[in-house]
Amino acid sequence: MSAPPETLELLDDAAVADPYPLLAHWREHDPVRWSERYRSWFVTRYADVDAALRDPRFSSDRISPYRRARGRAPGDPRVEAAFAVLEDWMVFQDPPRHGRLRRLLGRAFTPRAVQRLRPRIAELTDRLLDDVAAAGSADLIADLAYPLTASVVAELLGVPADDLDRFKSWSDRITGLVFGGLGDPDRHTDGAEGMAELTGYLAGLVERDRTEPAGGLLGALLRARDGDDTLTHDEVVATGVLLLFAGHETTTNLIGNGVLALIRHPGQAPDAPGTVEEVLRFDGPAKTIARLMIADVELGGRTLRRGDRVFLCPAAANRDPEVFPDPDRFDVTRTPGRQLGFGLGLHYCLGAPLARLEASIAIPAVFDRLGSPVVDGPLRWQPVLLSRGLDRLPVRITPA
Repeated sequence: MSAPPETLELLDDAAVADPYPLLAHWREHDPVRWSERYRSWFVTRYADVDAALRDPRFSSDRISPYRRARGRAPGDPRVEAAFAVLEDWMVFQDPPRHGRLRRLLGRAFTPRAVQRLRPRIAELTDRLLDDVAAAGSADLIADLAYPLTASVVAELLGVPADDLDRFKSWSDRITGLVFGGLGDPDRHTDGAEGMAELTGYLAGLVERDRTEPAGGLLGALLRARDGDDTLTHDEVVATGVLLLFAGHETTTNLIGNGVLALIRHPGQAPDAPGTVEEVLRFDGPAKTIARLMIADVELGGRTLRRGDRVFLCPAAANRDPEVFPDPDRFDVTRTPGRQLGFGLGLHYCLGAPLARLEASIAIPAVFDRLGSPVVDGPLRWQPVLLSRGLDRLPVRITPA
């Protein structure tokens, strides 16, 4: 990072490419920092991020207040409809509704069901790597990480594999709506159009499943019960959108970041028991986690006021030297610590077991099948606040 950290923000080009010097500067000099550009707080010390993730005053329900504010000056109805879908996402809910949605979803999305996917994930990985090895070069995002993770979640939901390319287009358009590409003035309109197409598609699958049960997770969600409680049609569709989007976006980034870290650190073992955990700590897919204050809170000598937006930064917390010795060193033999790559507490990622399983299969397979791949072209990172991931990872194959 050539520019001095004190002059940068997270979406400046240098920080998009490598946010860690900037985050380290904030963590050391201004750990609870107000950004005038984004009208938000950024929290970077591990202890503060850990405390905030456990504190209900740091609310996940940031869509409902936003919709209420927009309602006073309504705009594009497509954008309003897109935010109505987001409002039904479990990740944007506080108790008690969050607990209700999580219980109902958890009955259909169990660890046992995830483990049953192991042979299929390995089969898909081998098939994709056959094509990569034959080609001699590849973009490991487009040719491995995305099709693998999208295929797994699509099969889990009962979505036809032939529609994967459509999901990629929809997902890319929704990204700016969800992950905060604040530099793009058209992100809401474009994201809303993608959301409308995806929800319309899933609504059709849900209706079909009512009369012709297909056995996928969408049908399981439709029939999930907690006593007398069930998910509404809109909640089933919204949850399907969430799973299709989050179920591949995060894991695609985890696999891509992990492969790149191992290419850059050739002495590390891709198949070590701690590899995935170290990738999550060192360069995980969660850059920040957004929260909205519902009460005044004193944190790090600052007063966060009710209504303030806060970005908690796992990417900074996971390299805090107070918790992780020599934190900027990538070391798969590191004694596991409490990395925050999948969040914490009530909102700990429900899909974490599946993401870990896919990464633990795909990352070692890359090096087992492709030898020592070499980065073969410029890297392009996604210019968004919440996630950390590559748009492309071009490699040249060196035979094993």
